[in-house]
Amino acid sequence: MTAESPPRPYRAAAIIGLVAQLLFSFRLTTPHKLVFDETHYVAAARVLMEMSGPSNIEHPLLGKELIALGMLIFGDNSLGWRIMSTFAATAVVLGIFAILWHLFRRVRTATIGAICVLLNITVFIQARIGMLDGFMAAFVVTGIAALLWAMRAPPGKTWRRWLLGAALLGLAVGTKWAAVPYIAYAAIALVTVRLIDGRARKRSIYAALNPGDQNYWPGLPVVPALFALGVVSVAVYSLTFLPAFFYTQFPLTAGDFIQFQARMYASQTQVLPPHTYQSSWPTWPLMIRPIWYLYEPVDGAVRGIFMVGNPAILWGGLIAVAACLYAWMRDGSGRMLAVAMLWIASYAVWAAIPKSLGFFYYYYLSSIFLALPLAAASDRFAKGRYAHWDEAFLVLAFCLFAYFYPIISAMPLSNPQDFRHWMWFPTWP
Repeated sequence: MTAESPPRPYRAAAIIGLVAQLLFSFRLTTPHKLVFDETHYVAAARVLMEMSGPSNIEHPLLGKELIALGMLIFGDNSLGWRIMSTFAATAVVLGIFAILWHLFRRVRTATIGAICVLLNITVFIQARIGMLDGFMAAFVVTGIAALLWAMRAPPGKTWRRWLLGAALLGLAVGTKWAAVPYIAYAAIALVTVRLIDGRARKRSIYAALNPGDQNYWPGLPVVPALFALGVVSVAVYSLTFLPAFFYTQFPLTAGDFIQFQARMYASQTQVLPPHTYQSSWPTWPLMIRPIWYLYEPVDGAVRGIFMVGNPAILWGGLIAVAACLYAWMRDGSGRMLAVAMLWIASYAVWAAIPKSLGFFYYYYLSSIFLALPLAAASDRFAKGRYAHWDEAFLVLAFCLFAYFYPIISAMPLSNPQDFRHWMWFPTWP
């Protein structure tokens, strides 16, 4: 490979995307019954298809619209309920690949991160269930990738890529409000990177915030870009409610739109009774209280779906976050800080979100972002006598994925007590 022919990520991305889609789709229709929160969201999607009135008002409409789309194409069955989630998970895998490619410009680094996502059990499970979190994650991850795509764009293309990222983040919020902080993070990142680069180049704050002669987001003035980020994301979010204006009962009106947002907030912040699988946010990185999405006789056998993370990735990822912070303090690498801070910010926000109950699956998006420091640490430290540690790590992650596969894919088990084989700790149900 020469300087005249830079590495091309498209072939690797296409292969990874195909493998991801095949993995997520294999035996997708099993079980042939609603699983866990599918009972809420598939029911809401059915109401949307009938356009009869509001349902499941604690969340915006887009995720339920996508589930309904799958049902319109493939029918009101287990394939229709879940097929769109597989596409969302594949988009997550490719989005992480794109983020790492834009940051490091190395196909190997991007591939390692994408494989970590592929083998992360949380992603596999959310790819195969009709819930909202998978769609939110897809829009957040691809939105970040689009904003990074804009970061080194030719000046004539920066604006359109920036607006694409804003639109994708608006779609993420249109799925779940938990995506709102990422719009703020995008704004903070733009201002911070510009100011740091301006200081390094001994430029004034005014020059750093204006479009001329910029290393990052060239041709993009900061104040108009922040305004556009807010306006586009809010406009796209608002458009996801369009079907609600055509309900046969209690249709939404322009005058009611803001009031409806207040009703959603009240629904999301209501005090709920205790739940068997509830857990608090400080416990999620250590997987102290995972969740059974399913464990019962169904389709002629006892089957289980255990919402747990791949221990190598979730626990190893915490070490990788520390390693990236160490590399930043030692070398001043902004890329290493960025991948560590993305996980930290995605996790820390749960300390502020006003939820009366928490569940391990709320950690889903943060568990995805652990692939970034894992790949970055590989890029920085897998050298010399440690040159093949990343390959050994992926082998370990694959073996753990295969070990848990029977109880994450609803395979038939021989007897009702088989689940004990995979329960590592007393807090695992």
